Amino acid sequence: MRAALSAAVVVCAVTVALPGAASAQPTVVAGLAGNRAAGVERVSAAADGTQADDNSAGASITPDGRHIVFSSSAKNLTPDETTGGDRVFVRDQPARQTKRIGSLTTLQPPVISGDGEYVAYPVQWMRNVRIRQYEVGTGRTASADCSAYSCNQPSLSADGRHTALAIFFQRPSPGQRIEVQDWNSGGTKATVATLGHTQPSRPSISGDGRYVAYQDGEAQDVFVWDRTSGTTSGPIEGPSKEAALVQLSDDGTKVVYLSGSDTYVHDVPSGTERLVPNVRGVAIDPTGRHLLYAPHDTSGPSLILRDLQTGTDKVVSDRLASAGTHAVSADGRDVVFHSTAGILPGDTNGKSQVFARHFD
Repeated sequence: MRAALSAAVVVCAVTVALPGAASAQPTVVAGLAGNRAAGVERVSAAADGTQADDNSAGASITPDGRHIVFSSSAKNLTPDETTGGDRVFVRDQPARQTKRIGSLTTLQPPVISGDGEYVAYPVQWMRNVRIRQYEVGTGRTASADCSAYSCNQPSLSADGRHTALAIFFQRPSPGQRIEVQDWNSGGTKATVATLGHTQPSRPSISGDGRYVAYQDGEAQDVFVWDRTSGTTSGPIEGPSKEAALVQLSDDGTKVVYLSGSDTYVHDVPSGTERLVPNVRGVAIDPTGRHLLYAPHDTSGPSLILRDLQTGTDKVVSDRLASAGTHAVSADGRDVVFHSTAGILPGDTNGKSQVFARHFD
C-alpha cells in the first residue's frame, strides 16, 4: 500500500512520505488503454479538442499508453490555467482529460512513473534548482533531498519509489553526484557515481530501480550501475569510441546510446550491441524491443519506429517533428511527439503541439 505524500511539504524541504511499499516490479501492460483507433491524436488539446494556444513539448508516455505528461505554456488546456509559462500537464487519453500538475515553471521536460501515479520535474527555488514530485491523483507534493545544492535530471522507477537524479556542488571543486533516492525507506540514498564536472549525466533508471545508466559527459562514456551488486560496468561502448546516453529501457536490458552519426542498442545481460547506422536514436520502449529514431536524411520521414526483432519500420511522422525519451509505449503501439508542422486540421497557429501516434 502506498504511503501518502505530505501535503504540507514545501519545495525546499526533505520528505520521506513518498511512494509506499508497492512492488518495485515494472508496470508493463500491452496495448493502449481504451483501445484507441490507429492514427494521430492531439494530446495538447483544449477541452473542446482544439489546438493549444501556445507551445507544448517534452512529452513522455506510460507503458500502458494511458497517461502522457508534457510541458506547455498554453492557457487553454485546463479551465484553471491563466498564468502561462512552462507548466506541467498530465493527459488521461481514454478519458480525454488534462490536469495541470502544480503551479511552478519546469526547467526541463517532466517525467512520469510507469504506473502514471507520480510526476517529477526540476524547478527554480531561490538560487538553486529542486526536483518536485507530485502524486497525480491527489496533487500532494514532496521534493528530493538536495541539501543546499542544486539537483535536476530526475528519472522515476515504475512505481515512483526510486528517483535517480544528479546533485551539483561547487566545493571543494565543481562536480556532481548521481544518486538514487528510495522514498520507501525514509529517503535512503545510494550513490551511483561522483563526477568531477557539471556536464549533464542524464541518469536513466530501470523500472524496478535496480539499474541506472548514465553518461560521463566530459569523457563521453556511458556506464550502467547495478544496485544489487553495487558494481558499475562500462564504458559500455568500449575504449575506442565516444558515446552519449539516450535511454535505458524500463526492463533494464537495453541501453541506447549515440556514437558519431550512428545509434547503438547495447544488451546489458550479454554485453553485445546492435548497430543502427546513420540515425539518431531518440527513445526505446519499456521492453527494449522498439527503437524510435530520427534519420539524418531530412528528405524523408522525421521520426520512425523500428521493431528490433523483425527489423521492420513504421513511420511516426512524415512531417518535421521531435520527441524525447520515454516516448514509446510498452508494445510500440503508441508514440508521443511534438511538432509545429500542422499535423492535424486546425493546427494553424504555428505553435508546437503534442501528438500521439497510435498503430494497429
